[in-house]
Amino acid sequence: MLQLLSTVSFTLPIEDPVLKFMLIMAIVLVAPLVLNRLRIPYLLGLIIAGAVIGPHGLNLVLRDSSIILSGTVGLLYIMFLSGIEMDMNDFRQNSWRSLIFGLYTFSVPMIFGILLGYYVLGFPIYSSILLAGLFASQTLVAYPIVSRLGIMRDKAVTIAVGGTVLTDTLALLVLTVVVGLSTGNIAEGFWLRLGGSVAACIAIIMILFPIIGRWFFKQCSDNISQYVFVLVMVFLGAFLAQVAGLEPIIGAFLAGMAMNRLIPSTSPLMNRIEFVGNAIFIPFFLIGVGMLIDYRAFFQDWETLKVSAVMIVGITAAKYIAAVLTQKTFRLSRDQRTLLFGLSSAHVAATLAAVMVGYNVILGHTPDGEPIRLLNESVLNGTILMIFVTCTVSTIATQRGAHNIALKDVREKEEADPADLILIPVSHERTVTELVSLGTLLKPRKQKNALCALHAVNNAEQDARVVKRAQKLLDMAVKTAAASDDYMQSILRYDVNAVNAITSTVRERNASDLILGAHQDHGFSETHLGKMAEGILSRNNITTFIYKSVQPVSTVQRHVILIPAHAEKEAGFPLWVQRLWTLGRNTGAEMLFCGTEETLDYLREKNGKSPINARFRIVENWDHLDDLAHETRTNDAVWVVLSRRDRPSYSPAMTRLPYDLERYFDNRNCILIYPVQAGEDPNRFLV
Repeated sequence: MLQLLSTVSFTLPIEDPVLKFMLIMAIVLVAPLVLNRLRIPYLLGLIIAGAVIGPHGLNLVLRDSSIILSGTVGLLYIMFLSGIEMDMNDFRQNSWRSLIFGLYTFSVPMIFGILLGYYVLGFPIYSSILLAGLFASQTLVAYPIVSRLGIMRDKAVTIAVGGTVLTDTLALLVLTVVVGLSTGNIAEGFWLRLGGSVAACIAIIMILFPIIGRWFFKQCSDNISQYVFVLVMVFLGAFLAQVAGLEPIIGAFLAGMAMNRLIPSTSPLMNRIEFVGNAIFIPFFLIGVGMLIDYRAFFQDWETLKVSAVMIVGITAAKYIAAVLTQKTFRLSRDQRTLLFGLSSAHVAATLAAVMVGYNVILGHTPDGEPIRLLNESVLNGTILMIFVTCTVSTIATQRGAHNIALKDVREKEEADPADLILIPVSHERTVTELVSLGTLLKPRKQKNALCALHAVNNAEQDARVVKRAQKLLDMAVKTAAASDDYMQSILRYDVNAVNAITSTVRERNASDLILGAHQDHGFSETHLGKMAEGILSRNNITTFIYKSVQPVSTVQRHVILIPAHAEKEAGFPLWVQRLWTLGRNTGAEMLFCGTEETLDYLREKNGKSPINARFRIVENWDHLDDLAHETRTNDAVWVVLSRRDRPSYSPAMTRLPYDLERYFDNRNCILIYPVQAGEDPNRFLV
């Protein structure tokens, strides 16, 4: 044992990679337990921990290449998550708000920075402008707080994320221009080359990335390969931005936006992305930021303290004023203003990049041979203190604003949303994953226990092989749901037949929805739907979806919903509409509603109150499905709302619809919706 221990180095700083990694992960593990008692925000605690163990603290760990690499991944991860978790529908509607906020949070700090640098600190004009660029830039250090509380789609968050990308881009352009002007390196055609490279970078990421991603997810269903592919796209986007003259964080954010609709918020892949980022990469980044803090530099001379104080006060005041102006302009609440200020007040990535560039630019030398830098050493040391203070302010403000908004949302949800239970009978291995995936997309995101898998075994077939296969199917359903952080109840039921088992379970569990798989060999065509499906429909009066999957639902670009005339007069109309609205919100895909003018008026009104990426098209009848088939795209899914006989929206065309779907949409995902019917007793057939 002693001989083995002698091979391990215990000198400081720790060089053994095993001990180093164990120490950092121990901090990530213990920090929440300790900090919760002290009421210190978790993110701030990791920064403090980094300062304690870093080279300027106890010198336990050096900020070497491994820490820098992991921290870089963490920063890119934060920006990627902010892009992929953004509600693209809200972003489009709030894009002009993000533009206004971005201009506020860029221009106000720029004015403050130039005035303070030139008149208070006595810097030359170019140095003052570059200092103002430090004021303007910002980093979404506190975004994980928003993500954990589940309010990524709040208006203030959408505005803050979009504004951050704009202000960081402008701040880094200021850096490029000021360095070029101060060194005389701006040649003819500079603006043309810069504009062309930036435009090319954005076009490649936003156009090609979704095409590549959709193709890959169709071809590959392996969970590990999908996650690795996402990492490749993040770093490819970051690299392309770097080549174009932008910061890599901009490319990571654009990659997130490009992949947004391919990775639904309730999907297993999204759960893996969030889990790995929050458990490893983001904590490494925050601890690495803490390692930059050198408290001794603040006591070396008065100039460093003066510059630090001016920067901290100026930046905090400017960002707060920008948040107040945005609140007044768009009539946001006080909590949204606090959240906006918190998300925009931290300075790390772009600020560090700018100050290091400015420090390394030498404009000349003094008579004593000392270099004259664009930004002097006092600004460099002051920036480190400013990073710590602004990150502290950011986490505290974001925690306060986000907590109040999340609490308000929970109360409203409890009042508005009843508990749902979506029952998913499973009988074939080929369909389990897609049926469960559809269920996770149709349920509200915050309802983690709204799914239930059922497999029915005939009383006459109770042998070991049948039971083993049944349990395997249920385990597969549970595992699929768990991958997206959802709890799936599972039921193995013995009954005289599957129809009776499903009907009895619907009654006993008070299920709100039912998702059935289409007939495996004949789709919708055998006896229209298959005898079992028809039996279930005749004996249950809940919202029922019959799903034929051709491609993963996450790769669907557009959902085409065919709605019969007078559908709005059916009792179950608001129930299936709410499910499709949830689907649109969870996936961000385009929802094309096709129906009569009267029906679409109701949907337009709902879209005004709760916007999704919805389009509306008047279709008076279903006699020309072949025309619609020619207009659908490869990655479309077709939804058809049906009805029972003698109901307001019933049409004779519905009797031939399953055949038409097989004929015209055989290579598309197809889902039939049977809404709740008024006056039906769901239990009338139970024995």
